[in-house]
Parts: sequence; C-alpha cells; structure tokens
Amino acid sequence: MRSRVAGTGSCLPARVVTNDELARSVDTSDAWIAARTGIRQRHVAADDETTSDLALAASREALAAAGLASSDVDLIVVATTTPDMIFPSTACILQAKLGARGGPAFDVQAVCAGFVYALAIADGMVRSGAVRNALVVGAEIYSRILDWRDRGTCVLFGDGAGAVVLLPAQEGGVLATKLYADGHHKDILCVPGSVRSGAVSGSPFVHMDGGHVFKFAVKVLADAAEATLAEATLPASAVDWLVPHQANLRIMDATARRLHLPPERMVVTVDRHANTSAASIPLALDCAVRDGRVRAGHHVMMVGVGGGFTWGAALVRWG
Repeated sequence: MRSRVAGTGSCLPARVVTNDELARSVDTSDAWIAARTGIRQRHVAADDETTSDLALAASREALAAAGLASSDVDLIVVATTTPDMIFPSTACILQAKLGARGGPAFDVQAVCAGFVYALAIADGMVRSGAVRNALVVGAEIYSRILDWRDRGTCVLFGDGAGAVVLLPAQEGGVLATKLYADGHHKDILCVPGSVRSGAVSGSPFVHMDGGHVFKFAVKVLADAAEATLAEATLPASAVDWLVPHQANLRIMDATARRLHLPPERMVVTVDRHANTSAASIPLALDCAVRDGRVRAGHHVMMVGVGGGFTWGAALVRWG
C-alpha cells in the first residue's frame, strides 16, 4: 500500500506588499531585494485573519480536488511555525472549522521543512492502514513575527497556506521520503522569544544569520534529494519537477544545478509569494498542478530546509 496525492489547494491573503512599498519604510529597494533573493512581492494577512483561516481555505480546495467531503477527513496534520495560539493545535482548530471529528489532528513544528515532515508522517499512517486518508497542510502568518525595521528579514517572508489530500493507492504515489535535523545549528535561524508569566521573554522576531543559512541550505537540500532518489532507486534525471522550499532563488538555482536539473524543470513562486515557510512547498505544488505542468506519471521532488536545522525531501509519482 502507498499513499497518493489526490488533490491540492492553496490560499493567499488578499493584501499584496511589493518591494517598492517596503522601500518606503526600510532602507532597501526593489533592485536590492530582487537581486539577492528573487522576491518581488509577498502576501500579508489581514489583522482579523488567522493561520487556521488560511489553512481552511486551502484545505477546502484540496478536498474538492480530491472529491472528499470535509466530514470524511480521517487525519489532519498541520505544519506551522505560527499557530493560532499556544494550544490547542491549529490542526484541532482546523478540524472543528471543517466539521470533521474523531480522527487524529496535530501540528508539526519543523519550520520551513515542516510540510515535508508532515507529508512523511501522514504517508506512513496511510501506508500502514492506520487512517483511511489524510489532509496535510502547511500554513503560516510570518508577518506577525517579523521586525519590519530589519531589512535583513522583513523583506524575505510572506503569509499563505497550501494543502494536499492523501488517499491509499496500490502503486505510484509517495515513493520515498527522507527527514533530517541537527539541533547544533539552533541559533542560526530562530525566534528566540517565549511567553513567561504573561509576557514575552526574549525576542519575538525572526533572527537569521543569512550567510550561514545559505551555505547550509545549498548542501543539505541536494543531499536530501539524492538520498531520497537512492531510496526510490531512481536517477536525478527521472525528476520531472523540482519543487524546492521557496526561500531564495539563488539557493533554489544552486540546488537544481547540483542535481543536474535544468532551471525550466524547477517550480518557482518565490517571486510572488516570498518565503512562506511551511506553506511554500504546497503553495508552489498547487500552482504547478493547476496550471497543468504536473501531470500523471511525472516524478515530483519536494525538498525543504528550515530552522533547527531541519531538512528533508519527498519524491512523488503523480497520478
């Protein structure tokens, strides 16, 4: 038994913030941001929008594409770094909003690698027969943990959600996944604050050593993809579409080069979405599915790396 991706969906907040708009409040420019990251704009959630709201809209699209009723969802796994609240989990809140009940629902916190982690977990549960189907969501509102005076971080991130539905399959589907972490790098990319006695202790904003992150990401993304291909006994040339975490176009291009994949076989949304952390891979995947690029029989490689550091890859045969 395998699990296959039966439907995808996405949600982006209505408000779009361009680089030029950011340049009016912080020392930067569209040319500076685009040259270093490939980002041109990002979506920012409204004050009354929550992470579960974005997850709900993306989930409804994915469920409709899969032909599955909300009430029939058996498992919900939400990858997020920006939950609605400390607890209960955003997955439980999403379950209630969908009208589902009874099946397991939980969050996964692996930052920008969160969707790959969540997909691997859900795939294992569907494969084992523990659940009949799974809704896997990546959803983030990073705009609320950014210091909008820090041009080193505020220009990089955006808000959004993406979702996939997994159903059992006898062949194809998720061929292999690989997950990794190295907590020794925990201080390189983090939000070091916490809630203590009703107040924030430490910084509630994203902190990042950009140079260290760049070097680490380029190496581990390609390594994870190669290990996943080896697990599936397929060469890199078999990959029809590379769907990397949409953090920085230079990192993405370097990953494709290391895998000897031409740039036209890489799905790119970072220019429009910026870095949406756990939401970036499912958002990019949904774009490529809905515009017809990803078709039955295609091999899709998803790779992500995030604070922790966490990283991993998943290889899927579409159809």
